[in-house]
Amino acid sequence: MARDGTRVPAGAGVSGNRAASPPLAGTFLTLGFWLIVWQAPLLPLWLFAADGGFAEVFAFFSRMALVTFGGAYAVLAYVAQVAVEQYHWLKPGEMLDGLALAETTPGPLVLVLSYVGFLAGFREAGGMPPFLGGIFGGLLAAWATFVPSFVWIFAGAPYVERLRGNRMITAALSAITAAVVGVILNLAVWFALHVLFERVDRWTLWPSTAGEKGETAPWFSLSLPLPDPATLDGAALVLAVLSGFMIFVLRQGMGRTLLVAAALGLGYRLLV
Repeated sequence: MARDGTRVPAGAGVSGNRAASPPLAGTFLTLGFWLIVWQAPLLPLWLFAADGGFAEVFAFFSRMALVTFGGAYAVLAYVAQVAVEQYHWLKPGEMLDGLALAETTPGPLVLVLSYVGFLAGFREAGGMPPFLGGIFGGLLAAWATFVPSFVWIFAGAPYVERLRGNRMITAALSAITAAVVGVILNLAVWFALHVLFERVDRWTLWPSTAGEKGETAPWFSLSLPLPDPATLDGAALVLAVLSGFMIFVLRQGMGRTLLVAAALGLGYRLLV
């Protein structure tokens, strides 16, 4: 019943909500268009840049855009491990430099991916000059990372309000949020170990021996980072403890803490 006392036909409000929702065909057309735009560089890379690794660089960042949730820190956990340990596009110290550069400069933290793409293109340039390959790799990383945002905005935004009250989707997002906390913790441990220790090995329980003398891989394998205590960087440890003291005890802001740590680190490197 309406406010003026007149009777409203049953289902009128529901049909109005349905009419306001976008047509399904239009949604699929929008989704298809932006997916084509997103993956447009892939075919030319396969055809004209087969001698370099640019297709693999673009494919890696495309996969990264699909499987990472939770913001830049969750993205960096995946990129740091795969780009450094699997593809060897960067060394751990170079990844740390990229994170420090992204943290201390204006702009979103996820821009560090263009830095990773630059070094990947620089080292996978093929017949292209390395610097030009680095520029191309950085552009590919930015394209593969940011264009999917338009897919979600134009194809998914009209349904956001309808999905907010869906209990199944809310439960799934809560589970993803819990998983992201663990991913960020993993990133913190990875970066901390490579900042404090010059050498970090891997300790593996029941390593896989598949393919050797017909042996099969075990159904379970455990691998953990194992830092070398002899390579501990005392200066980095002091700066880390000082930064933690400033943030958690003195309640100083992130900006002031970064400035103090950067100034002390620069002074140490100039004196030593």
